[in-house]
Amino acid sequence: MKPTPDFNPAVAGKKLLREGRSGALATLMAGSGDPYCSLVNMATAADGAPLLLISRLAVHTKNILADPRVSVMIDERKEGDPLQGARIMLMGSAAATDDPDIRRRYLDRQPEAAMFAGFADFAFYRVTLKAAHLVAGFGRIVDLKPQDILTETDDAAELVAAEPEILAHMNDDHADAIRLYATKLLGAPDGEWRCVGCDPEGLELQLDRAALRLPFPQRVRAPGVLRVVLKQLADAARAA
Repeated sequence: MKPTPDFNPAVAGKKLLREGRSGALATLMAGSGDPYCSLVNMATAADGAPLLLISRLAVHTKNILADPRVSVMIDERKEGDPLQGARIMLMGSAAATDDPDIRRRYLDRQPEAAMFAGFADFAFYRVTLKAAHLVAGFGRIVDLKPQDILTETDDAAELVAAEPEILAHMNDDHADAIRLYATKLLGAPDGEWRCVGCDPEGLELQLDRAALRLPFPQRVRAPGVLRVVLKQLADAARAA
């Protein structure tokens, strides 16, 4: 399906991926290969790859250690009939990682996990995507490739490296702007919204368990350009 003025499958898929904070994880039972499904919390890497924090004591982790193939289904959790909402199924393979940046990004989005993230049986896993399937309403069912919903970061190393400082600066010094982004530009309810992620294509805002994606009007590769874009967005929010 080609993008139309009112529907872009890649944009819809990226939004679901970046805003997802939990999903259904499907694995293959060790030994039998039978399907097994469980509920997990999740986050995303800088490029959008799904991140998990799971225990070796859990059945799904034992399954992954025997066969890394997984699927994760994320839905938008809208009110009413869940089948009327958008959802995306992500297929790929999961592998454990001790990358400190992945740990930080996960805990920024799932702060309650800090109490058990250091336990010996827990580890962070990154899912390398193979394919995706988007259902975004009647007649809006699309197969997507990883490059459709992931974010290129190779040309934005400076921005990616500066993310911790960017988030701290925004949350400490520009909480009012974050609040305006959420309420005026994204139509969210008022509250103490925080910035929990920044990549070349947008910001991730979060209030408790609710997450929102604020796309940039242009691709951003460096902190200097980011400052200009964020000011433009703040001005637009104030004008709204």
